[in-house]
Amino acid sequence: MVSEAPPFWWDKPDWRALSLAPAAWLYGAVAGRRLLKAEPPKISLPVLCVGNFTVGGAGKTPTAIAFSAGAKARGLNPGIVSRGYGGAYKGLHVVDPAHDSARYVGDEPLLLARHASVALCPDRLKAARYLQALGCDFIIMDDGFQSARLFADFSLLVVDAARGIGNGKVIPAGPLRAPLTDQMRKTDALLRIGKGDGADFVIRQAARAGRPIYEAQLKPSSTVPVAGNRWLAFAGIGNPEKFYASVAEAGGEIVETRSFPDHHSFASDDIRNLTDTARRQGLGLITTAKDQVRLATMIGVPAGFLTKLAVLNVDLKFDRNDALDHILDTVIERFKSRVAS
Repeated sequence: MVSEAPPFWWDKPDWRALSLAPAAWLYGAVAGRRLLKAEPPKISLPVLCVGNFTVGGAGKTPTAIAFSAGAKARGLNPGIVSRGYGGAYKGLHVVDPAHDSARYVGDEPLLLARHASVALCPDRLKAARYLQALGCDFIIMDDGFQSARLFADFSLLVVDAARGIGNGKVIPAGPLRAPLTDQMRKTDALLRIGKGDGADFVIRQAARAGRPIYEAQLKPSSTVPVAGNRWLAFAGIGNPEKFYASVAEAGGEIVETRSFPDHHSFASDDIRNLTDTARRQGLGLITTAKDQVRLATMIGVPAGFLTKLAVLNVDLKFDRNDALDHILDTVIERFKSRVAS
């Protein structure tokens, strides 16, 4: 899987996408066939897959957190299965948020582990079975839609309203993980997050395929007041522009931004440059919860830097109050039908 999305993937197709078309055709043929022909192994628990069509940030993490909270509100004990991008563990590992570091387990699993039990393993079935042994009775699969490593009773594909699916091309010509038509055939519903018309094309395709479309927004909250303050905002996530927009939505004035690669490991020079720039211009420093998780578990990050750092959290809120419960109901009903057949 491509670790970093080139900027041209999110623009209209150009000569770079055209020159990579043969490789994209081959990649898409293999990925599409695997997606459509594979028979993923099943577990005797309801499984909700939260995935996306593309490489890059779309909002899967806050979505998984929202469904974890929704499952808990029903008296369920959810567990989250993740491959653990960026971590060092290659076998099975249950994330311990009090002792693990982002370097070893990845930033997203560490953030998710604040809300539910998280098992990391390339073999998602093995991870799910371990969570079942721990007493979990509802599985949320963080990503993994294209991997065919675990059967999902319901696959919810997340798309960013502003970014959509970029240029609509398959890796390496664009950000799609497999041809859109193949992915749509395995999709149960779409969740469009945010405002904008970048996702209009994929939404039309979903509507033509008869797939339900849900809408949600990311509502920002912060460890310190954001409104009325001037900020240097920085982020090492898949879609930093979404974070900057959230800071502005919360009423903050962004004077400077610094965008780093997704899952970036901050070096001492990064910390020094951020600190010096903020001090010279009289700015506060603000970042994402994912970046804060990485920084807090990194060796050599000054304690003073962390204490002065503002963290913007985002909570997923569905436009329809009954949407989350409706999806959970569907997952559980499909699971019951599966085990009864």
